[in-house]
Amino acid sequence: MSNINLIDSFQEFKEFKNIDRPTVISVLEEVFRSMLRKKYGTDENCDVIVNPDNGDLEIWRTRKVMEDGFSEDDDLEIELAEVKQLDADMEVGDDYIEQITLESFGRRAILAARQTLVSKVLELEKDEIFKKYKDRVGEIVTGEVYQVWKKETLVLDDEGNELIMPKTEQIPADYFKKGDTVRAVILKVDMMNSTPKIIISRIAPEFLQRLFEIEVPEIFDGLITIKKIVREPGERAKVAVESYDDRIDPVGACVGMKGSRIHGIVRELKNENIDVINFTNNVSLYITRALSPAKITSIKLDDVTKHASVYLKPDQVSLAIGRGGHNIKLAGKLTGYEIDVYREAGEEDEDVDIEEFSDEIDSWIIDELKAIGCDTARSVLALSVDELVKRTDLEEETIKEVISILQSEFE
Repeated sequence: MSNINLIDSFQEFKEFKNIDRPTVISVLEEVFRSMLRKKYGTDENCDVIVNPDNGDLEIWRTRKVMEDGFSEDDDLEIELAEVKQLDADMEVGDDYIEQITLESFGRRAILAARQTLVSKVLELEKDEIFKKYKDRVGEIVTGEVYQVWKKETLVLDDEGNELIMPKTEQIPADYFKKGDTVRAVILKVDMMNSTPKIIISRIAPEFLQRLFEIEVPEIFDGLITIKKIVREPGERAKVAVESYDDRIDPVGACVGMKGSRIHGIVRELKNENIDVINFTNNVSLYITRALSPAKITSIKLDDVTKHASVYLKPDQVSLAIGRGGHNIKLAGKLTGYEIDVYREAGEEDEDVDIEEFSDEIDSWIIDELKAIGCDTARSVLALSVDELVKRTDLEEETIKEVISILQSEFE
């Protein structure tokens, strides 16, 4: 293998890996100096000259001419008798400079050098990927799905770098196949066994924040600030926003005309319900807004234990709790208070329309109950499980679950 073959091969790596010219020169020089140290014991008297424009390589070795019998280090010095055979004009004290060709190292050394080049290029590539992404944590990245496994999905960015999206970082309704374009936020970047591992996420609050920054110019420009985001991915999210300009309605700006701005975000998040809330330092008002769409009658706060007792009319309780308890859970996370909801005192005898439980009970079950005349919570609770099984097409387990939900309304 000749000089030019080794250089050409490295030029291919350089172009493919997009390594800058100074780095190319540095890597090449270090590889050749390593070869010189192995062959001659030292490289301190050698000059390695690399031309990155055309791939030319020159290696020059300098030794001091010594009187015969006075050379103490043949790697740094050469005796007069020997040098006269190479250059008759040399005298004691002169510097003898000779060019070292790559072929003089032998085929095995050249192949080893090429392998070293490959290894160093791969290391550089990994380092570049790590440097590129470690400062981008929290940014949105767009990639193409390359492989879908049971526990994670492999995504390639526009430069072919591998991004990993674990199943636990995907929205439950996400379904990907090879070739799909996917957006996610860079969650973390680690080095594992000298290989960068880039984890991306679609469930992180930062993903929703970046989407808002893309869709809402006022947030991107800093006129509106997102104070906090809490999510139950794929189900519901609550976003507290604040404007430092009294002329700007932060909630209206985020939602957009007829929901134009928020609809795109909702679609990206697989129809996740998003409540945009106006932030305030008034805790009672903040909790009231956080429990939207429920309308609260009164609140009792314990600022020491961070506990809030919220009182509502009977028909508002199920709205405050929300389907699967997501609404009250997210409101607690958003405000930092543990929230308990109570029916308004003195309302024990009131009934609640069965339709008010549509967030927790499937519509077809409600229709079954209404078909037998049970259109309120108490009318259902007035019948036994056996009677309800006999009069409807519902299974006993389903009826018990419905009764449990209805009873919790009056506790």
